[in-house]
Amino acid sequence: MADDMLRFWQTTPLSEMSKEQWESLCDGCGKCCLHKLRDDETDEIYFTNVACRLLDLHSCHCSSYETRFRKVPDCVSLTPDILTTIDWLPPSCAYILIRDGQDLPDWHPLRSGSAESVHEAGISARDKIISERKAGLLEDHMVEWPADIPPGVARNRRKRNTHKPSK
Repeated sequence: MADDMLRFWQTTPLSEMSKEQWESLCDGCGKCCLHKLRDDETDEIYFTNVACRLLDLHSCHCSSYETRFRKVPDCVSLTPDILTTIDWLPPSCAYILIRDGQDLPDWHPLRSGSAESVHEAGISARDKIISERKAGLLEDHMVEWPADIPPGVARNRRKRNTHKPSK
């Protein structure tokens, strides 16, 4: 995309975006579809490398996007309103970046013009995840990389967790 072209994510509030604009903000990293654990005592979030059974492990896209709520009833639909209450999206998530007044990084497909740029930059979950069907206990699959702050993202995001969640 040419630098002089108007970028909708810089001029349109999340709450006023069309469905197409909203959907295009997703960079296809797959990190939001990873199972997370929450510590009952501290409320901290812990990421795992275990993906929802509907996530295609290579493309990092939902294999049943249009019917996902029927197949996975606890799947969360991201909306501008819900962005004010959830705390488990990765720091590279475009919805969080835009909500917090940041721009999209160069590797985001809207900036690069390529859906593969998120994978090429190593931002996505590709080659780092397993399906929930093969995982076993989530506690055995806790990882930190989904919470890492990648290049091109402001450094004032999420702090690292330093202890294990209670069981």
